[in-house]
Amino acid sequence: MQRFGKALCALATGLLVSASLAFPSQAEAQGQTQAQAWPQRPVRFIVSLGPGSGADVGARLLADKLSAKWKQPVVVENRPGGDAVVAINAFIGAKDDHTLLYSPTSSFTAHPFQMAKMPYDPAELSPIARVSNTVSGLIVTPSLKIDSVKDLIAQIKAQPGKMNFSTATGMFDFIYEGYFKSAGLVITRVPYRDVVAPLTDLGEGRIQAYVGALAIVQPHVQAGRAKMIAVITSQRAPTLPDMPTVAEGGYPELTIDGLIGLFGPRDMSSAVRDRIAADIKEVMADPAISSRFTATGQLVSPGTAAEFAKSIEAQRTMLAGVVKRLGVKPQ
Repeated sequence: MQRFGKALCALATGLLVSASLAFPSQAEAQGQTQAQAWPQRPVRFIVSLGPGSGADVGARLLADKLSAKWKQPVVVENRPGGDAVVAINAFIGAKDDHTLLYSPTSSFTAHPFQMAKMPYDPAELSPIARVSNTVSGLIVTPSLKIDSVKDLIAQIKAQPGKMNFSTATGMFDFIYEGYFKSAGLVITRVPYRDVVAPLTDLGEGRIQAYVGALAIVQPHVQAGRAKMIAVITSQRAPTLPDMPTVAEGGYPELTIDGLIGLFGPRDMSSAVRDRIAADIKEVMADPAISSRFTATGQLVSPGTAAEFAKSIEAQRTMLAGVVKRLGVKPQ
């Protein structure tokens, strides 16, 4: 009888385990229901950079396809300024799971290393999906007659304090200004609210060098208003196979691989985030969409929330190493 009782108990336990595996918990079931029902109204993508940037182009390509898929309008709202702080605070302030942040992580990864007092809580940014890696170029004003990164460095050395530069995002600022300082080069960084505005000044010679996404710099290069001397990614751009990387030019410390993705509020359910990431991956698998991303200087690399978070952490670790080497303290 005792042996029978133990067997019955084991059977009951097995049935309970099987049932728990077969039927999701109440919380899981609720999350799945939310994911199936989302979105219930128009979705807003807040983009941290201005119109014409690589992030803006990608956001609009995705918005068009996701709007058809979700059967709800997907509106792109550009909120440039403050090195992404304007967009981040607009996103956090919305407190809405239908308002998402679409941004290159280089816009804000450097903030904890730059600011002693953060203007927002980073925990409010919950990764949803990695979308792409942006290829960026190092360009100069044509009047300088510069053909390589080595030439640029030589010019800065020859004219201390007489040259100006700008970059598209905070991480770019950090890496390039940090390198110039560590190498004893005197060049002034000029901040801009919009990533497109510096190109006008570069064409007119008010700034001499700029680092930005191919989507915004290529038209100016093609028009002869700027000259590209290198791409700053670890690999050459598929659309510019003959353009060397900064590492190939002898300056591997200037290499930055861009990372763009989508963020949601911290309390967004994992099921909804998984649903959005899966939909983005499906859209990006369309050759017509992936080819348009590639044409704007982006490498298609859709990923889950966990994969996106891992990529961000790798970027942050790389930047922390630079900060440590330079001995930079938050201001």
